[in-house]
Amino acid sequence: MREIELTAGTVEYEDTGAQTDADAGGGGPTVVFLHGLMMDASLWDGPIAELSGEHRCVAPTLPLGAHRRAMRDDADLSLPGVARLVVEFLDRLDLRDVTLVGNDTGGALVQVVISEGAAERVGRVVLVSCEAFDNLPPGGFAARADRRTSKPLARGTTQSNGAQLSVLPGRF
Repeated sequence: MREIELTAGTVEYEDTGAQTDADAGGGGPTVVFLHGLMMDASLWDGPIAELSGEHRCVAPTLPLGAHRRAMRDDADLSLPGVARLVVEFLDRLDLRDVTLVGNDTGGALVQVVISEGAAERVGRVVLVSCEAFDNLPPGGFAARADRRTSKPLARGTTQSNGAQLSVLPGRF
């Protein structure tokens, strides 16, 4: 597990492509995985094992409840604050044209990252069973009588900056 010091505090992360600073660009196209609440980067161990032969896989453990390192007292841990932390993480590692994958609250973070102007570092987006639209907080936390009435997200759209948006099957 590697560590990086960001403005909010120290963030641990997995990185299959950069074993040393000298080979920081190795490992093929970069995929950045974002987990949800009460999870850590280990959520992505299976996909990383499958993809790491042909991709650089990067998975930070974000301050969403399962992180091992406390953030600074003044850290903004709101959804927009953590999204800014993701942008800072991408900037500090100089990651460009990444595929940004988000599950659960990580998917909401992906959407905020894109909407807040950090799309220049993101080439593709994959949302995997995540919060979207009016489903934040998710159904278990919001009073929703019937989740079967929720609508699936559209698939295969292209954002105004040219980034590809892919949504895996599921109801949100």
